[in-house]
Amino acid sequence: MTEATDATAPATEQNGSGAETKVSAYSWYALSVLVLIYVLNFIDRQILSILANDIKADLGVEDDYLGFLYGTAFAVFYALFGIPLGKLADSWKRVRLMAIGLTLWSTMTALSGFAKNATTLTVARIGVGVGEATASPSAYSLISDWFPARLRATALAIYSSGLYLGGGISLLIGGLIVENWNAAYPEGGPLGLAGWQAAFLAVGIPGLLLALWVLTLREPVRGAIDGLPTPEDPEPFKGFVRELFQVIPPFTIFGAAARGTSALAMNLAGAAFFAALAWILWRWTGVLEQWVFLGVGYYAVFSWAMGLRARDLPTFRLTWGSPAFLCTILGYGTVSFISYAASYWGAPYAERALGASKSDLGLLLGAPAAVAGFVGVIVGGWIADMLIKRRPNGRVWIIMLGLLAPLPVMWVAYTTSDVTIFYIASFFAQMLSASALGGAAATSQSLVLPRMRGLATATFFLATTLVGLGLGPFMAGYVSATNGDDLSKGVLSTFIVAPFGFALLVGALWLVPRASANVRNWAREAGEPIEA
Repeated sequence: MTEATDATAPATEQNGSGAETKVSAYSWYALSVLVLIYVLNFIDRQILSILANDIKADLGVEDDYLGFLYGTAFAVFYALFGIPLGKLADSWKRVRLMAIGLTLWSTMTALSGFAKNATTLTVARIGVGVGEATASPSAYSLISDWFPARLRATALAIYSSGLYLGGGISLLIGGLIVENWNAAYPEGGPLGLAGWQAAFLAVGIPGLLLALWVLTLREPVRGAIDGLPTPEDPEPFKGFVRELFQVIPPFTIFGAAARGTSALAMNLAGAAFFAALAWILWRWTGVLEQWVFLGVGYYAVFSWAMGLRARDLPTFRLTWGSPAFLCTILGYGTVSFISYAASYWGAPYAERALGASKSDLGLLLGAPAAVAGFVGVIVGGWIADMLIKRRPNGRVWIIMLGLLAPLPVMWVAYTTSDVTIFYIASFFAQMLSASALGGAAATSQSLVLPRMRGLATATFFLATTLVGLGLGPFMAGYVSATNGDDLSKGVLSTFIVAPFGFALLVGALWLVPRASANVRNWAREAGEPIEA
């Protein structure tokens, strides 16, 4: 094998399974670049946590807005644009798409550093969400073409470690930048920038350089490693636009109209329902932007699901039409509801209530959190795979563990007056919450056919973002803001979803075994052309 051939080995494998193929050094090199991208992804996303108190003081905002900024403003656009951008990753140049997305979210992160008001910061956060929606669909697809089936789980686990590494590093980097900048420029530095603004610039600008590096990666031939080389789509943006019309308002109205009068009427009825619900919640809470954004998000998901029902009934029946699938993803959504709130508000709480410094938070909260999340997701996934061998609902028990086990530990963390106990309890809460991810993702995948797995993944992430990220951090911030800035009460208030999550997961324990055993039969009954 020549040097040039070896460098592109994943694109030229002839063995369909990849079982005998030696993975080239280039594949591991490319994976390391993707991990770096994912680390930066979560640094840019999570750095808002360590900067929250400074933003609150400088912009005069309350905790409910900070929860909205971290959660809903990001989550809605990340979740919704992830669907059409995921489709584009299936038909266009994935390396190019990832480079464009990285450029967008890095630019918007850097622009956050020039924000002088809440509106500008919100717009920048939306841009970060849209840009980051390109990352994982492109990365998952590339990894599947760089690594044979026998190593894909390992490669994807290595890629996913960037989530926890980036989240932990963000606290360390953000804390150091803010403290040193404010010490050097107590009255404001160059261009009148405060420490929190300098932190946004410091983590945003490197992404622009990394985007140039990403463009040097070689695009593998799609499917070649599995013996199913797929030619390039001559119209790569056609599917993207079609999905855009199904999920992004106001295009959703035109997408529904194309399906007929009854579909349009149902779509408009859904829009009216979610608009009315948003109005009621606005009048109840007094927070307009949270419910406008979330109302648009839920309406968009409703539009997309109805469009899916019309164009792919088997997939709809096994996802949105499956009680087992819905109980699983919504049950995990309650896990993320609580864990996202704790993850975001942990640093502001320790700084505000326990007197911790930003540099200490980066070292004693951020770094251990990276380790805890990594260990939790790996060990939890391993246990889930062990349990599934003994009982068909074994993985659901691990999701239940991830929901219930962190609660007493979090209670200790947010009621203690000892900062050391807070750090220790936060470590174990993060590890226990992370243990649920592998079991939840694997269960959702087992309830659909192979061709539906990408869409099942997108639906799974809709639950984690629009339920967990979109509601959890906001609720904690809202309760804090309406109770004298009491973040302890705010974070602990998220426990209210635990009984609902418990009920959903009990349902999953009962429903999943039968659903997973009947995937092919139910798909066939819905019109899937597969043999008995």
